[in-house]
Amino acid sequence: MRFEEYQDYDAVGLAQLVANRDVTASELLDVALARMEKVNPSVNAVVRVLEDEARAAIAAGLPQGPLCGVPFLLKDISAHMKGVPTSAGSRVFANIKADTDSTLVTAYKNAGLAIFGKTNTPEFGLAATTEPQLWGPTRNPWDLERTAGGSSGGAAAAVAAGIVPAAQASDGGGSIRIPSSCCGLFGMKPSRGRVSFAPHVGEGWGGLSQLHAITRSVRDSAVLLDIASQPQPGDPYWQAPPVRPFAEEVGRDPGQLRIGFTTAALIWGQLQPPCVAAVQDAAALCESLGHAVEEVTPPGNFQMMAMAVNVAVSASIAWTLDREAERRGRPIAQDEVETLTWANYQEGKKATGHAYVSAIQNIHAFGRTMAKLFEKYDVLLLSTLGRVPPPLGYMNTNAADLSNYGERLYTFMPNTQPFNVSGQPAMSVPLSWSEEGLPIGIQFAARAGDEATLYRLAAQLEQARPWKHRRPALTA
Repeated sequence: MRFEEYQDYDAVGLAQLVANRDVTASELLDVALARMEKVNPSVNAVVRVLEDEARAAIAAGLPQGPLCGVPFLLKDISAHMKGVPTSAGSRVFANIKADTDSTLVTAYKNAGLAIFGKTNTPEFGLAATTEPQLWGPTRNPWDLERTAGGSSGGAAAAVAAGIVPAAQASDGGGSIRIPSSCCGLFGMKPSRGRVSFAPHVGEGWGGLSQLHAITRSVRDSAVLLDIASQPQPGDPYWQAPPVRPFAEEVGRDPGQLRIGFTTAALIWGQLQPPCVAAVQDAAALCESLGHAVEEVTPPGNFQMMAMAVNVAVSASIAWTLDREAERRGRPIAQDEVETLTWANYQEGKKATGHAYVSAIQNIHAFGRTMAKLFEKYDVLLLSTLGRVPPPLGYMNTNAADLSNYGERLYTFMPNTQPFNVSGQPAMSVPLSWSEEGLPIGIQFAARAGDEATLYRLAAQLEQARPWKHRRPALTA
């Protein structure tokens, strides 16, 4: 199979070719590896190659699951693969191998995916851009001088550059939706508790972080979420199983949805004009599809919410680093981590138990406030990001002076974090592009546990305004 043919298929389509014996898993892996060799020097999406492991899995006979034979990549944080390091973008963990697979990775293997590498992430997933000191910056395939977003920037760049049709990702403050928007892809952050973190931890960042994937097609996302939704005994959060598989929601009539929209930047600043125009255009598109659309003002104190998140995340970083310090028998030194990580580490170590509990209670209270909006509306529509993808270096996590980092961060990503806090599903859909040809994602959020509504709407939007043909010059 030639790359020109490979890139026309999503993961479901490639699996169908394998099932029909039109192509073998080995042939697909060959194409993916060749594509990676060609473009990865430009984008720096894949930071650890696992070709031998993928070849061995294929030779042993991949399970005949729904995505049998499809080449796949893991994000180098949270998803652990036995015998392979999970660096989390940090020198501290660069060479520490996992002793067992994550439940999620086991599910992927059982689905027949051929895992052949790991993708770049900022240190500990802390940044909205992917430029770690350990691996170097990931570049946006649409413009190599701009960020691919973060923290799943490597996953998004790999998909946008045509290495794979889908890649595993995670989202603790927007880390699936941000790079999906930057790279012109589809990204669904599932509800809290939909995908298990077992067996290594119970939760990520106090329940803020969720695991899933970045894809080109809506149906790939739905199939991958069906594969990933395997609650485990002892999980601290739990979602009721869907009425039907998410894959069956794709193409199903969403009916007339009550959609509220806003052109606001919720946490900080104002949207850039191209983002405002994109939201207004998306609202008009939804109205043309028969939905009831009206402008709303989302409730809640978003800056107080962000402060609570900072406490929860910093405390989590402190726990992670102190646990490693105890394991290895020596403390974490300042020169082992980046400036932003060290700042979070110090804040986390200073946080009292009272401060942490207060932050978690504020997070839960915000979730209740946000949930009230969805008593009236089925879906909230807003811009994924506050601006088009900024140049590399715009948010330098290793800068000596981080005094303006928070403002730059929330000017870029003012709208994603609220749905990590509320635990609701939210997706970024590639519906617009700027005049200079940069992707602009539109975010849609629904009630907790209601990914089904979002998948029905996403498939309707994908049919009404297809994005499959839109490819960066690197791929076209």
